[in-house]
Amino acid sequence: MRVGTYNVRGLRDSVPALTRVITAMRADVLCVQEAPRVVRWRARRGALAAAAGLRVATPGRIGGVAVLAGPRAAVLHAESRALRSFLGLERRALALAVVEIEGARLAVGSLHLDLNGPARVHHAAEAVALMERAATRFGATIVLGGDINEQAHQPAWRYLAGRLADCHAVAPKGDGLTFTAARPSVRIDGVFAAREARVVSCGGVDAPIADLAGASDHLPVVAELRVGH
Repeated sequence: MRVGTYNVRGLRDSVPALTRVITAMRADVLCVQEAPRVVRWRARRGALAAAAGLRVATPGRIGGVAVLAGPRAAVLHAESRALRSFLGLERRALALAVVEIEGARLAVGSLHLDLNGPARVHHAAEAVALMERAATRFGATIVLGGDINEQAHQPAWRYLAGRLADCHAVAPKGDGLTFTAARPSVRIDGVFAAREARVVSCGGVDAPIADLAGASDHLPVVAELRVGH
């Protein structure tokens, strides 16, 4: 199964290019950051998902995060949970969907961490706790995708990689650099999975360079996983 993550920058760039990139991801489940959350946010999220052969699984617009599900993924549960607020910082949230794909259950979360370091660490821990609760309740394997806004040597990423497997570090496909899309130099977006999942590969998407640069300021990440027997 394929789980992706993508910061779509509020659809402020080329939506046709973005649609082509998302289609090329061939994701069974897609974690989205900076999804539309103001004017006609439901319609715009729904139209983007439908154009790429997906559907919006999670409710609410808080935090600009969402989980999209493909045809193979049956959605068993979905929620959007506000994370702790910090004075002067943007409100953050976790979008969480429990899906079943060919008998295997995944608890998939989409997360967009702040530019503030202490807030990132707190929200990373808060999100993992929420994911663990959902995974236990539904007997599911955790997969968390997000724009972490920091690199692998920094505290929030290290926390996530301590509790879950950093999929690109386990089975890298390409260099993994995700920002900026036009001139990628750092890896700040990632997919993390519970260690019982087998990571087959994790990396970028085979799409035209012009589409990748024109769709968003971030590059997408896709992890191919094997879960269950």
